[in-house]
Amino acid sequence: MSEIKLFSINGHVQERISSEAVLEKELQTLIEKNMETFFGVRFLKSEYAITNGRMDSIGIDENNSPVIFEYKRSQNENVINQGLFYLDWLLDHKADFKLLVIEKLGMEAADGIDWSVPCVICIARNFTKYDVHAVNQMQKNIKLVSYRKYDGDLILFEHLNAPTVKPAVESGGGDSTKSEKKGHIEKLLMAPQEIKTLYDSICDFIESLGDDISKNQLKMYLAYKKVQNMTCVQIYNKQIILFLRLNPDEIQLEKGFTRDMRNIGHYGTGNLQVLIKNAGDFEKAKPLLQKAYNRA
Repeated sequence: MSEIKLFSINGHVQERISSEAVLEKELQTLIEKNMETFFGVRFLKSEYAITNGRMDSIGIDENNSPVIFEYKRSQNENVINQGLFYLDWLLDHKADFKLLVIEKLGMEAADGIDWSVPCVICIARNFTKYDVHAVNQMQKNIKLVSYRKYDGDLILFEHLNAPTVKPAVESGGGDSTKSEKKGHIEKLLMAPQEIKTLYDSICDFIESLGDDISKNQLKMYLAYKKVQNMTCVQIYNKQIILFLRLNPDEIQLEKGFTRDMRNIGHYGTGNLQVLIKNAGDFEKAKPLLQKAYNRA
């Protein structure tokens, strides 16, 4: 992979040299203490024991999806295969994860777990181009992140891929109460053709903002994220609703188009609601989407 060079420009330009080694346990501890800041994930447990091993770190993201962290400790270790194994184990042992969430965050958080796109984040000093290619071919929600530690208490995380995955199919059991609410995909299939066309245009525009955006299809909405969600997309009653990670106080709100959602419950994340009913609304929304991308 390409080498990133970091320079200090305070006074005179000077290259910051990355230290050769950060003890993996030191890195793991740093990430666990700052997981939400670094990756938008609430930390649940370190060294989470399972039947045939232990996951390095486990958490839950802002979409209430499980996230497994694995750290590459040696040159020969295949952290990607380990992550795949742990992901499959977790999908077969959802009740165990729910008990962990109940213990750490309470019943409300546990009832809201979304199993559509559980994620594995593999962290290592280096990955090869073959690693990135292999992960992209798997169509699994596996993210590769390389790190560099620099003098002056600086650490850099480089996200090497932005996976696009299909949501996992819910296995039988659990609360199958006639699927009391239509999911996002079902609403999209039932939408009028003009809304489907508008939806495709919105998605194409968001994805064109940068190749560091990943697309997560959850049960009730579509989330676009960098490190954290920047935009959540829903379909309701012949209109498309966006929730953007923007401060409504910084936006000139317009009745029927934008709305402050800070104290109003809704699926997805983001405090600014944008209603799009036609191409004109979409054009007005583009600068807001660009701003959400820049802020994410």
